[in-house]
Amino acid sequence: MKEKSDKLFFAKLGDMVSQSERNGISVFSNFFDERQCAEAECWCRNNTGCLLYKFWGGYEDASRRMLAVYPDYHENDIINDFPIKCITFSYRKEDKLTHRDFLGTLMGLNFRREIIGDIITGEGITQIFVTDIAGGLISSVVSKVGRTGVKVSDSKPFELSLSDAQKFRDISCTVASLRLDCIVAAAANISREKASSLIRGEKVDVNHLSVDSVSKELKKGDIISVRGCGRFVVSGVNGFTKKNRLRIILKKYI
Repeated sequence: MKEKSDKLFFAKLGDMVSQSERNGISVFSNFFDERQCAEAECWCRNNTGCLLYKFWGGYEDASRRMLAVYPDYHENDIINDFPIKCITFSYRKEDKLTHRDFLGTLMGLNFRREIIGDIITGEGITQIFVTDIAGGLISSVVSKVGRTGVKVSDSKPFELSLSDAQKFRDISCTVASLRLDCIVAAAANISREKASSLIRGEKVDVNHLSVDSVSKELKKGDIISVRGCGRFVVSGVNGFTKKNRLRIILKKYI
């Protein structure tokens, strides 16, 4: 099933390239998740020919992003051309609405996941990136999220930050090396043998792509996802202990 979905995904990318080449226009995808962005990035490096490509989700460091494939003479305006709209929801600060609350409301109204980008929540405000077409519909049909009344605007600029979207917990630990099996063992608090089994079973992703090599060397900034254990970032490498083990800091998404 996954192989079939992968073929369909890459076929759609090929269609984007063909349409841009044939008509000399910029062509945009819907929102991709982080794995799809990583897979599309790899594909685009080898298949876009003379065309350019860019990923954008409405703000720097967005997790869910659209792909644009375009001729070089569109490069100067490409960010402004992305069909993305920021929708702002305002409500009482006492109403602690979550990412899940907003996504559930939109999915309950039959909005497809691929037309919804990042959902960033703050105190009394949530901002969501959506496609232009979805933006108009959401503004007209959403007045409540769960049981909470909300005011909706499609004209306010983005004012939240990545720190509002993601929370982390620091984990300090020591490892024999920056090999993937060592890092997974430390992150998941399991033996290296179990970590190796997870990696070989394709249950570990590095930077959103599946990796089956236990000896892959990681570096600062790498993102590791361990099935059933969560997602971690290699945040810091802080020298050696007296026993010549590396001191590292992992940030766990919470």
